[in-house]
Amino acid sequence: MTIVRVKGFQIFRDRYGQWRCYHRKTKTRVDLKAAPLGTTEFFAECARIADVRGAKTADKPGSFWMLVCEYRKTASFMDLAPRTRADYQGLFEYLRPISDTPLANFDRSLVVRIRDKAAATLGRRRGNYLKSVLSILFNWGRERGFLLDNPASGIKGIRRQKGAPEANRPWSDEEREAVLEAASASLRPAIALMMFTGLGPKDALALPRNFVKGGEIATRRSKTGEPVFWPMPAPLAAILTSAPAHMAVTLCASSLGRPWTQGGFSASWLAMRKGLEKEGKVGPGLTLYGLRHTLAVILREGGADERTIADALGQRTIEMARHYARGADLRGKMRGVVKDFDAELAKRKKPTQ
Repeated sequence: MTIVRVKGFQIFRDRYGQWRCYHRKTKTRVDLKAAPLGTTEFFAECARIADVRGAKTADKPGSFWMLVCEYRKTASFMDLAPRTRADYQGLFEYLRPISDTPLANFDRSLVVRIRDKAAATLGRRRGNYLKSVLSILFNWGRERGFLLDNPASGIKGIRRQKGAPEANRPWSDEEREAVLEAASASLRPAIALMMFTGLGPKDALALPRNFVKGGEIATRRSKTGEPVFWPMPAPLAAILTSAPAHMAVTLCASSLGRPWTQGGFSASWLAMRKGLEKEGKVGPGLTLYGLRHTLAVILREGGADERTIADALGQRTIEMARHYARGADLRGKMRGVVKDFDAELAKRKKPTQ
């Protein structure tokens, strides 16, 4: 696995080969079961534990960490969805090495260097996300007199290289069928829930069973807080009906009859996916988040508008729906559009004298 380092924390394997993580100064242990190593939840937990140290840094007027601490006290931060707050916390923890940097030292070139370094170590999308979070933070600070300007404003994100594989690409129909056929009895319900409702892995695995009533699913996305309502598609209903009985509070459960953990499900999914790749039944780059793109593409090809797709995915804006539905094959829809267009033209044509 990739080596993870966090300033102020000791990360090591114990004599049984299990990963451990402790805050060096306070000897506080990070629960790696609740916050697996390297995840957003892990960095957020490290940030929470290190708050005592961070408070001392925050005493320095005009420092970057002072701005972070002030921002995290406000409704602007606390009103964010829990998943978004965790994402922000993870990025703030990543930036702890520059916590003492005076706000007056931040300019566009420094923000670009931070973005580029993050892209090199965390990936292009994460680097762009960090730049966006900095822009939000600096804009909040500018409005309250901590900065004269927003040094991250107007800086573009790093573009994906031409020919680079698309992240979370849509699945083909053949891949969907191959995965459902190969999935174990405990994996299949969770994968089907993501496949036929567009819920992300975290939301699908945590979905309480009492959120499904009368063949309908009503929940909210953990990331945006937006409501999601789905009358259950027939294939999903059939898979859930045939799933092994269990007593877990969640709709989906592991082979032990307990709620899935993110780590346990990911390990089982990756093992199955690698096997299917070797057999040539699925292509490379198959991800569970790709199922959100898949559902959006299917809806778009079926004629759904962008607002409808956004509602189906629990998105506030149609811009994200447009992103998810990119790559939809609209030939069938456009044939019908042009047929109607031809009929309308015929109606408007004046009769020959």
